[in-house]
Order: sequence, then C-alpha cells, then structure tokens
Amino acid sequence: MSRLLPVYTARIEAARANNRQGLPLGGAWLRNANDLMQEEMLPAAERLYQAEKERLRTDYATAQGFPWVAVGLGVLTVGALGGVQHALYRRTNRRFNMGLLGATTACGVLLVWVTAGHTLASAGLSDSYERGVRSLNVLNDARISALKARGGENLTLVARGAVTVPAGRKFAGQDSYDVAYRAEMARLLGPEGDGRSGGLLGQALELADDPAGGGPVRAAADRAGEWRERHLKAREYDEAGDYEQALKRVIGAEKDEATGASFDRLDAALEKALAHEQGEFERAARTGGGALTGLVAGALVLAALGTAGAGVGIARRLAEYR
Repeated sequence: MSRLLPVYTARIEAARANNRQGLPLGGAWLRNANDLMQEEMLPAAERLYQAEKERLRTDYATAQGFPWVAVGLGVLTVGALGGVQHALYRRTNRRFNMGLLGATTACGVLLVWVTAGHTLASAGLSDSYERGVRSLNVLNDARISALKARGGENLTLVARGAVTVPAGRKFAGQDSYDVAYRAEMARLLGPEGDGRSGGLLGQALELADDPAGGGPVRAAADRAGEWRERHLKAREYDEAGDYEQALKRVIGAEKDEATGASFDRLDAALEKALAHEQGEFERAARTGGGALTGLVAGALVLAALGTAGAGVGIARRLAEYR
C-alpha cells in the first residue's frame, strides 16, 4: 500500500491535469487509477483489515483463557498448609498455629482474588466483544461498502458506458461500474432493500443494544434508501443522453437532489454509530481490566506475608525441641 499510494496519487493528478486542459485522456487516467485501487490497493487493505481482526480474536482468546496453573498451585498450597496444621494439631494438641494460619489466610485470599478477578475480567471482555467489537466490524464493513458504491457511481459518469461487463457473465453488456454500485448497495441494504431487515445495516441495527447506537444506524438506512432512489433518477437522465442533468444529480450543487448529499449524510450517520460503539467497547474493556487492578502487587504482598507466616509458625514449633 505504501508503494502503490504515490502511484495512485500521480494517476489522479494526471487525470486532473488532462481534465483542466479539456483532453479526453482525463477519464482514462481516472479509470486507470480506479483499476489500481480496486485490483491491488483495496485487496491489500482488505488483507490487512482481516489480519488485524484475526489478531484481535486471538488476543481475546488468550485474555479469556482461565489461569488453571495459578489456581491449581493456589489450591495445592492452601491444601498443603492445611495438612501441615492438621499434622501439628495431632502431634501437639494445639488447635491453631498463628503463623501457619496467617499463611493459609493470605494464600486463600490470593486464590479467591485471582479467581474472582479473572472471572470478572473475562465477563468484561465478553461484554466488550458483544457490545462493541461485533458492531464495529459490521459498521466498518458497511462504511467500506458505501465508499465503494460511491466510487462506482462516480465512475459510471466518468466512463459513460465505455466499460461494460464481458459477454457470458451476469449483467453482460451493462455498465461495469453501475453493476458494482448495485452490488454494494445490495450488500448494504439487503434483499428487502430497506436496510432494516437484512444487509449490513440490518445486522448493525440488530446488534445495536441502545437508542444511542440504533438511532444513527436507522438514519443511515434511511439515507441509503434515499441515495438509491436519487441514483435511479440520475441513471434515467444519463441513459436518456442528458449527461449534464445526470451530473447535477450526482455531484451537483443542488443538495436536495444530488446523490452526493445522501452519501455524505449516510457517511456521517455511520461515523456517529462507529463512535458510539467504540465508546461502548472501551467502557466494557476498562471495566474488565479494572477487575485485575492491583493484582500483581497484591499477589506479591500476600505471597510475602504467607511465606513469612509459614516461616514463623514452623520456627516456633522447631524452637520447642531445642
């Protein structure tokens, strides 16, 4: 991506320069830049995105693994201390050895702390995944689809029918960029086309667990539906040969009619939904992490107290035989 980005930028600038001079090569340069983006840059970005998602899943699995070794050693330690006290009781008839009792208490507290802290932390992590990560994944995919649909819509006007689907394939003879636009919108809005009963926006709405999260998603679905209707109107003008009117319907200054205004509102709604879900994720993650606050320092202190208590308790018994 780092290598290709300057190449892509150069091609865009070449398209702009040719367009300013009124040369038809501007459209060719723009299509060439789009091919670079679609065939090389976006696949690389998608691989990076999927790799990061997989890394996050691995981190979750690692963080939620129960500390069986630590808990097992804690149980064995408490059991051993209890066994030593029972043996001393049988030999000396003394009910309590204060040193060993203190050591057992310290180890028991540490064992409970580790078990309870990890259980609460695991619950917090699960909550952060269910309430944050799942929604963020779907919303990010929805935003990517919206951006790709917008790119296809713009390039439909740039190409003006010069790039069509090859014969023998579905939608053969139709404008390739318009076909790509329709595919991304179908992915966004679902088979019903309302964005609330399917598609990425429908999934995001199902995952939203409060009005603050669901409101922006519903707004995004409304704007996506509006965008599609305006796009159909723009296509009617374009297919009728009225290119100027089609251009105004897509990127024109008439904000109440242009598809660009609908896309901007859709993108803003998705950005708001993403910000909300990011906040939910961070709050849940902090709650989970808070359950382990001070555990390392506390473990060191309790281990030291337990060791000292055991040493004092055993030393007192040994002193009686001197």
